[in-house]
Amino acid sequence: MLSVIIPVLDEAENLPQLYRELADVAGTEGYQLQMIFVDDGSTDGSWPVIERLAAEDSRVLGIRFRRNFGKAAALNAGFNAAEGDRIVTIDGDLQDDPAEIPRLLAKLDEGFDVVSGCKQVRHDPLDKVLPSRVFNWLVSNLTGVRLHDHNCGLKCFRREVMLEIRLYGELHRFVPVLAAARGFKVSEVVIQHRPRKYGRSKYGLSRIITGLLDLLTVKFVIGYGQRPQHLMGTFGLGSFALGGAGMFYLAVRWCLSRMIDGMVPIHLHETAALYYSLALIMIGAQFMSFGFLGEMITAYLVRESDTYSIKEHTAPGQLPHHDPIREASDTL
Repeated sequence: MLSVIIPVLDEAENLPQLYRELADVAGTEGYQLQMIFVDDGSTDGSWPVIERLAAEDSRVLGIRFRRNFGKAAALNAGFNAAEGDRIVTIDGDLQDDPAEIPRLLAKLDEGFDVVSGCKQVRHDPLDKVLPSRVFNWLVSNLTGVRLHDHNCGLKCFRREVMLEIRLYGELHRFVPVLAAARGFKVSEVVIQHRPRKYGRSKYGLSRIITGLLDLLTVKFVIGYGQRPQHLMGTFGLGSFALGGAGMFYLAVRWCLSRMIDGMVPIHLHETAALYYSLALIMIGAQFMSFGFLGEMITAYLVRESDTYSIKEHTAPGQLPHHDPIREASDTL
């Protein structure tokens, strides 16, 4: 079965055509299809359209949020409801063509776990295209997952990928990065991008700021999520060492000024270097304290989630059943 997840926010005019195009692709390719429309707090009548589609076709599942929770939450709800062994995400604005889905699935069958669409020719205004290109360049270079279009809403996954990745906030843009950090194979396929016919874009300039902040979060999580002290402690030790060196220098100068006649005496309370050194020592101690707290939180959380990813094994019946909730309760 192929599960297609469509996060929806004020796309009432686009949904009927999107449904028809998805149904046509499934009919042509012989897919057993599940369409999951997740209404993320729409106010334009999208939900009645989804209700009608679900009433007319049993392959359609509608999920409605009480308010707008964001695209990551909508995708999470779709992932939890998906029944297919292959999962596709596509935006509800009709700019990504459902006819491209077979090409993504074909790439998936080549041995990849995540296949992302790549919009080489975009039909968007320049103020949206340029920031997106800068963002994609930053993500590729900072994470090492070199895709031309991390923001593309058309993506295809194997089911096991979404069972291991937890989305929150706005991290839906970084699914390929998070998957690659777990050892999954990631690729991309050039797709057709269509101009928007109805509605308007839901993304503005604020997306640039939040995207950069999310990128820093992802970089930290995939690099130091299981070992926060390695990052915080490095900054802490560096700051502590600089402050200690400054204090040692001032102590030597003070002693020499008392021992050597004619040497200009040093008044520590009037020396700016004393306060800089003290500040560096305090900052270093704080960084190391944050690192220890992070390690304690990580040590607790790893009891409830695996820190590794198993691709396959030879003796399924011999592996012990892993119940993280029961194990966490046992430790308490």
